[in-house]
Amino acid sequence: MTENMRIIRQETLGGPDVLRLTEVERPTPQATEILVAVRAAGVNPADWKVRQNGYWLTPPFGVGWDVSGVVAEVPPGESRFVVGDEVYGMPRFPAEAGAYAEYVAAPSRHFARKPKSLDHVAAAALPLAALTAWQGLVEVAQIREGQRVLIHAAAGGVGHLAVQIAKAHGAYVIGTARAAKHELLRDLGADELIDYTEADFADAVRDVDVVLDLVGGAYEERSLRTLRRGGILVTVPNPLAIAEAVAKAAAVGARAATVQVAPDHTVLEHLATLVDEGTLRPLVAQTFPLAEAAKAHELGEANRTTGKIVLTV
Repeated sequence: MTENMRIIRQETLGGPDVLRLTEVERPTPQATEILVAVRAAGVNPADWKVRQNGYWLTPPFGVGWDVSGVVAEVPPGESRFVVGDEVYGMPRFPAEAGAYAEYVAAPSRHFARKPKSLDHVAAAALPLAALTAWQGLVEVAQIREGQRVLIHAAAGGVGHLAVQIAKAHGAYVIGTARAAKHELLRDLGADELIDYTEADFADAVRDVDVVLDLVGGAYEERSLRTLRRGGILVTVPNPLAIAEAVAKAAAVGARAATVQVAPDHTVLEHLATLVDEGTLRPLVAQTFPLAEAAKAHELGEANRTTGKIVLTV
């Protein structure tokens, strides 16, 4: 008998109201894949941007990429996990993963063992945001001990993890955030904070080695004014416009690059170690049941949360 599962899907592009809870046939893992019983699914800006604009996906499709859950099925020949293992990951990104669901089938190397010190809700808050921060700071910018790192939207889903990753590498961390979030960010390790509603960071900060821009728009050009010669701007929101950013950076003796986050089980394993050592702590702003995915998107798009929104399955 075929088993069904609940999943959030959309038939058209549009606002949160296009998200529908439906039933489909439970996926069967193919060779090199595992089937994961999802316990929680993280919500990211990529989710609502794709829901609204589609970009590389054409409806109908399932939404979401971040998952934490329990291995439910392992095909013959797959040796990384066994049934019952607790795992987390960002399967298939940027292809469709359909993570807002009761089950996800995806390549085993898109998952790692869940941090032992976290429950599934907190673990689901990690993959896409932490991988973005790691790949941007560590792999693209190659941050080093003693460097000055400026992180925009420092209290957001990616930002609060980027602050901790930068500190773990011995950087001096400067963050932009509203004043109400400064105490929390200091607790996470930020050394210097700027309330962007009261001051222009481009006038307040100088001689920065690395800027991680999670805002885009006018922030990009203003960020270049803060960089020392030879410094690097890593921009996340609009990777397709990187050529223009590279040219502007070169004009002031700096560099610019972008990051397109990708699944990486090795980095996920390292992130899990940092979590279990107490070096990295994901913040969960609010949880919603799977059926209320539209409400989760409405909250996320308001852009006022600290940390991550997570769906419980």
